Amino acid sequence: MSSLQRSNALILGASLFLGLLGLAWVAGNYALAVKDYERTVTVRGLAEHEYPADIVIWPIQFSIADNDLEALYVSIDNSTQRIREFLQDNGIAADALSQSPPAITDRMAQAWGDTSEVRFRYSGTQTVTVYSTDIAAVRQVMTSMSDLGREGIVFAGAEYNLQPEYLFTSLNDVKPTMIEEATKEARAAALKFADDSGSKLGKIKQASQGQFSIADRDRNNPHLKKIRVVVSVEYYLSD
Repeated sequence: MSSLQRSNALILGASLFLGLLGLAWVAGNYALAVKDYERTVTVRGLAEHEYPADIVIWPIQFSIADNDLEALYVSIDNSTQRIREFLQDNGIAADALSQSPPAITDRMAQAWGDTSEVRFRYSGTQTVTVYSTDIAAVRQVMTSMSDLGREGIVFAGAEYNLQPEYLFTSLNDVKPTMIEEATKEARAAALKFADDSGSKLGKIKQASQGQFSIADRDRNNPHLKKIRVVVSVEYYLSD
């Protein structure tokens, strides 16, 4: 091999070595940059607000007993009409009221129990249901139902299925504001973490939103609803 060929080979070898060395340096710096870019922090933001319910469903059930079936039905109709009148007189709209068919029991026809001491053969129950958006009016009339009791109407007890039910149906109206608030809280927490760690907060890597929850504020105020949502956000960190 001539000296010229050896010289060319050395130059080529040196060029390849330098090229590989440069590539390794670039790849190493890129790997460090990628590793640095993958530093993240995950934070959560909470938004919680209290809103009044916008619909109330109130079943009002009463019972009547009699030995005359026809008289029983007449009494049920009269009591139902009196309840409807009372509710309307106290600000409840007529179209907010509905009633179920009466449920009649013939105690003498029952196959169990001792019927020898049954005072009234027939007993009937009727339910008038209030479905209203006027929460204040309904809650006000609830405190006056004892007036009907003094007229001889016997209302059912405090069974669970007869408790007023309060609904909040405007969730879609408050969702955007609450999500924005929760996201801002998450970002504030991430900024504090970045500042404490001597880092800078980057872009969002990923985010997720939990389900909205609706609960009574407490058992004594079921007409007030506590709405809650949590968002989870992962941010990139850099020096």
